[in-house]
Amino acid sequence: MNQSTPLAERLRPRNLDEYIGQEKILGPKGPLRRAILQNALPSMILWGPPGVGKTTLALLIAEVSKRQFYNLSAINSGVKELREILARPTGLFPAILFIDEIHRYNKTQQDALLGAVEKGHITLIGATTENPSFEINAALLSRCQVYVLEAFTAAELESMIERALEKDPWLKSRQISFLSRKALFRLSGGDGRKLLNLLELVVASQPTTESLEITDEMVTEAVQQNMARYDKSGEQHYDIISAFIKSLRGSDPNGALYWMARMIVAGEDPIFIARRMLIMASEDIGMANPTAMIMAEACLQTVKVIGFPECRITLSQVAIYLATSPKSNASYLAINQAIEVAKNTAHLPVPLHLRNAPTKLMKELGYGEGYRYAHDFQGNYIDQQYLPDDLDGTTIYEPGNNSREEEIRKKLQYLWKGRYNY
Repeated sequence: MNQSTPLAERLRPRNLDEYIGQEKILGPKGPLRRAILQNALPSMILWGPPGVGKTTLALLIAEVSKRQFYNLSAINSGVKELREILARPTGLFPAILFIDEIHRYNKTQQDALLGAVEKGHITLIGATTENPSFEINAALLSRCQVYVLEAFTAAELESMIERALEKDPWLKSRQISFLSRKALFRLSGGDGRKLLNLLELVVASQPTTESLEITDEMVTEAVQQNMARYDKSGEQHYDIISAFIKSLRGSDPNGALYWMARMIVAGEDPIFIARRMLIMASEDIGMANPTAMIMAEACLQTVKVIGFPECRITLSQVAIYLATSPKSNASYLAINQAIEVAKNTAHLPVPLHLRNAPTKLMKELGYGEGYRYAHDFQGNYIDQQYLPDDLDGTTIYEPGNNSREEEIRKKLQYLWKGRYNY
């Protein structure tokens, strides 16, 4: 490998002894280490945050066991690619099929693996950052051993840096020392790949000298400069989702579809897009069109079931629906107002007529006395106080300016004309 290869790739461990971390499963008495060395590999799910060595571990398992190794990403593969691999002959031991981000496979795609895994035609190694209990089919999960990989500790990150300085020729040539490593550790967040990429970025940003002493300020400055360049490219994750939501809120289906397409092209998780639309349906449409919430929830479930590429159609349909729906943030404002009022009035007692009275003593103290059951009255309504005495008459929900909520306003005016200001 040359210097154009990322540092994290140049330093990828070549054997188990070079692998850093995951002592619980890969230590001298770790269950996965024993299985690897005995070549008695179960199909497995490697569950852990980004940058903890899931892909590296899969490659090492294949290297130590001397098995055929097939590598797929759930982002850009499907049943066709799976069937092609499953149809290939294997050697003395089952081939290893590594599927990165396996949680992105839909139910049909995951079901396609069941027979081969159950019969032992392949040894599946799935990598995921999501909880397998929620994202992996129960039938497939029951046929796999789940190994939890943890974020690197500070000591393990320290070892990773020392190994980089010792093994990488380019870093060795810079004669690097550290005044502090706190910024590197903080910004990496236990992600080994990010740590090495940050280290490479910092070193590359400094003038070539006989020696280089890295400081926290140097790390922070280099990262900020890199983020600024990333912003200018227009692909920053949160900027694009912000533009998408603002287009939906602004009733522009063209803008919404464009920013959604940018996310799809960039490989964004479709579940993330659907979840944000579900939030938007309450925050920006709310009571103006309650069906928007149902549509957004159906979209989220559909995306989980069918996955890419088919789910792009559902995402498009619901984005257009939300963008063209009437808008109201009244529910959003109402709960925020209610929380503010509650923070300042948490000392106020519940009126006696609204209290529960499960015991004789409570009844004797007047709990529940005077409460009138709404269903006993015409129209299932009776005018009575539901707020604490000091807040009686306080209007928290203000209907929005749209046809549906205008009807709600008229009803509230009729019902509460003597108590609330509608």
